[in-house]
Amino acid sequence: MTKLLDQALEVARSLPAELQDDIARVVLQLTGDDSVVVELSDDERTAIERSKAAAKRGAFASDEDVRALWAKYGL
Repeated sequence: MTKLLDQALEVARSLPAELQDDIARVVLQLTGDDSVVVELSDDERTAIERSKAAAKRGAFASDEDVRALWAKYGL
């Protein structure tokens, strides 16, 4: 194990369990392991369903809205 990876894991150990799991999922995805299943909360499921319904209705942000948001964050 490299020194940098060892350092990163040491820092990760001090984080709450939920954040440790998030880091583990990212590492597994980066190494090509796509078998990790992410369970969504009820709020996340609801947000996804709202987004799908809005897309079905064609309710998308205008180009002007997107440009304004990008400008707000310097993108």
